[in-house]
Amino acid sequence: MARSTPRADGSDLERALRTGPFHLALRTALSARGLALHRVQHRLAQRGVKVGVTSLSYWQQGLRRPRRPESLRAVRMLEEVLDLPAHALTRLLTEPAAGRPAAGRPATRSYRALVEEARAVERLLADLEAPQDGGLHTVCHLERVRIGPDRVLHGRDSHHVVRAHRDGVDRYLAIHHGDPGCDPARMAVRAEENCRVGRVRWHAASGVLVAELLFDARLRAGDTYVFGYGFDDATGGTSREYVRGFSFAGGQYVLQVRFDDAALPVRCRRFEQAGAGAPRCGQQELTLSGRHHGVHLVEQVVRPGIVGISWDWS
Repeated sequence: MARSTPRADGSDLERALRTGPFHLALRTALSARGLALHRVQHRLAQRGVKVGVTSLSYWQQGLRRPRRPESLRAVRMLEEVLDLPAHALTRLLTEPAAGRPAAGRPATRSYRALVEEARAVERLLADLEAPQDGGLHTVCHLERVRIGPDRVLHGRDSHHVVRAHRDGVDRYLAIHHGDPGCDPARMAVRAEENCRVGRVRWHAASGVLVAELLFDARLRAGDTYVFGYGFDDATGGTSREYVRGFSFAGGQYVLQVRFDDAALPVRCRRFEQAGAGAPRCGQQELTLSGRHHGVHLVEQVVRPGIVGISWDWS
């Protein structure tokens, strides 16, 4: 876990300006320059920009985000006041260019646009008192799915690297959706690394299970954290695909699907969708590896929507 230092040096500032999010970059720049907020307010006023100390405080804490034209003009002047390169802060507030991750709080999409069982997921999240913004976005997520000799999804394992974009984050909510006919009551959740299992909730009719994974530390904005977990399933019917829905833009995702020697598919393909009801696009044939009988996909920078791998049995 990487933790911010009380006083920022040049390398801290360079890293914060490069990776964001905006409020961390602003806070690091203020620390590096040794400027109190009232002094910053005064220097902005000398340049004809009026902004309150409270607003500046909210911006550096991540409680509010500059959006109005006059606020964005203040951010441009902040770059001058803090002796930063042009657009060093403003670029962290804009939408990412194609192929680049979001720098601040990731763009979000409702679960309703991602999965047909959205209402069940939302009820389970509400039962766990989950805020709309969980305070984390993904740096890297490696997921391995195991298909057994009975052609059933036996389980999946995740190795996750996340970064906090606000203070106080100490948990992650993992969602598992089994295949038709599954029984969430008989599924098991495993905490493998740097976390432990907290509350678990499920919705039997939709086959959705949500597990609370508690971290070993409480994160501050900008901290990264590595943890691993898994789900043991083997309760559903014949498995024909595995999909992953993304509410947040940014981060890398790697999906591996491995098949048992006794049950190999005749065809595998990757696909993506803008939402649960949208047509599948970006389809690409995948070839099984010789020794491990697996296929995989890599999304260097994910976008809100769905990606997955499907397969055909003989």
